[in-house]
Amino acid sequence: MSAVALYVLHSGVGLSPAPGNRYLTPYFNYLCCSQYSILHTMSSKTIKYLFTAAAAVLIIWFIYDASSQPGVDDLKGNFKEIAMYRNENNTGPIVRIYAVTVADTLWNEMRKYGDYMPHTKYGNTKVYFFLADKPAPTAVYPGDANFDARFHNNAVARYEKDAMGQIAFVKYPFR
Repeated sequence: MSAVALYVLHSGVGLSPAPGNRYLTPYFNYLCCSQYSILHTMSSKTIKYLFTAAAAVLIIWFIYDASSQPGVDDLKGNFKEIAMYRNENNTGPIVRIYAVTVADTLWNEMRKYGDYMPHTKYGNTKVYFFLADKPAPTAVYPGDANFDARFHNNAVARYEKDAMGQIAFVKYPFR
């Protein structure tokens, strides 16, 4: 800590509770600024080491927490994104459409996969699921029909999150 910071901490400059408050000031000065306070009895090196250790622990915790979040790779079903569309409109509703292959009809896993997909407020996100051993579209596009009609019978599910955040999960959407 610098000499100025220590002066401010020990002298109580800028730290008193309220000017003229005769009830809180003696207690505040005792806790923070008297010769018996914790700050006064510790050396500046000890305080530096404590703050550095606390900062290091927080940084490690943040990194661990950010890297241990569940994601698409943790799901069963061997999901593979084969086509994706996102409109270029950044000022209005953003439309995202995905075509994904899956190893089996794991309905709960498909729904979780859809929940992991990015969604923008007032936007629309659609995920079409196809079995990995059946033909699937390699391109998706906006509109009422999001891919070629010859693949409709191969779609096993559709996940959609609309502009209001409502989720619709439909099994065999084109049958």
